[in-house]
Amino acid sequence: MSQQDRAATFAGLHAGPDILVLPNCWDAASAALMQDADAKAVATSSAAVAWAHGYADGDKLPTPILIQALGEIARVLSVPLTADIEGGYSDDLDELARTIRGVVDAGCVGINLEDGGRDPDLHARKVAAAVKAAQGPGVALFVNARIDLYLRGGEGEATLAEALRRARLYADAGAAGIFVPGPVDETLIGALAAGIDLPMNVMGRPGAPTAARLQALGVRRVSSATAPFRAAYAAMDAGVKAYLASGDSSTLALAGAPLANLNTRFA
Repeated sequence: MSQQDRAATFAGLHAGPDILVLPNCWDAASAALMQDADAKAVATSSAAVAWAHGYADGDKLPTPILIQALGEIARVLSVPLTADIEGGYSDDLDELARTIRGVVDAGCVGINLEDGGRDPDLHARKVAAAVKAAQGPGVALFVNARIDLYLRGGEGEATLAEALRRARLYADAGAAGIFVPGPVDETLIGALAAGIDLPMNVMGRPGAPTAARLQALGVRRVSSATAPFRAAYAAMDAGVKAYLASGDSSTLALAGAPLANLNTRFA
């Protein structure tokens, strides 16, 4: 399947009939396991990719490391890959365009682009720049514009109104989807979905509705965020601590026994 075909497939996954349930990976091994578990597409978690390379989340990861990691992930996948690229690692539109071309060249067919604490008009210009930059390589990049109001503590009717205003602004700039992480309340999620014309993405969090319920509320996509990374590393942390405390390798070895043979997978 060509990259253009994967881009069309990815866009189609937002059109139904089922909600798109996306797991978030951080390297080739995690991505391969997610595809082999029957994920229809795979996303990266910006925080997990940064942590895996020893950087904090928050536009700190050097873009050459990002691009290399995305290429390694894309190489082992046959399903569409979408990349969380935080705020694009720059507010300079020319630099952002270079990053977008690198992301597309690495094999991605979608991105998340977050507004953070930025001026929404600036973010709209960044969305437009990202869409334009992908046209050079000829890929219909699915730009998922992220609205961070709720992650930054917003609440109430004023925040809802502003979220819907930003959704319209980013849609007019060329976004293909809108990502509103944070809310878990069904009434709020339903109000957001009803007021956003583009496919809406939410973040899976403790207390969030199930995928089936989110679909009934009008949500088209749910992301696992950092949960897979945390689950994997929490298990390793506990296992290594027990091994170091006792020197008994059996428990740690047995804990990893069910893992698929990655040497065979990558051969």
